[in-house]
Amino acid sequence: MKLTSKTIIAAALYLSSTSVLAADLAGFWKNDDQPGWIEIVVDEGVATATVRRNDKKPEAVGRLLLKDVVSDAEEPGNWRGQVYAERFKEYRDASISLPAPDRMEIKVKVGFISRTVSWTRVDGLPGE
Repeated sequence: MKLTSKTIIAAALYLSSTSVLAADLAGFWKNDDQPGWIEIVVDEGVATATVRRNDKKPEAVGRLLLKDVVSDAEEPGNWRGQVYAERFKEYRDASISLPAPDRMEIKVKVGFISRTVSWTRVDGLPGE
């Protein structure tokens, strides 16, 4: 099979785009409805989010909020992973999207009910 230079370039761009998209999640995020901040770290294409500050529930600081987050092969620009559902005290499947570079939405479904939590990208934690 002959591979043209266009095919090789397209494949390289596709493979590098998945790591670039994952890197788009990296950084600090503030919950739009609660006084909570998380930090997302991407390591080898897998993202995790840790609660870095929560003024309403300080005991949540250090909790792993998102785990096993990877790019969704079926929906480019979206991710799938696990989010900690405090009500159930366990992780649930979640989808993550960036409707804008500084906006993130985490959606979790439990049965017929779904909930979306919105986050805004910030430069860091307040007071640091």
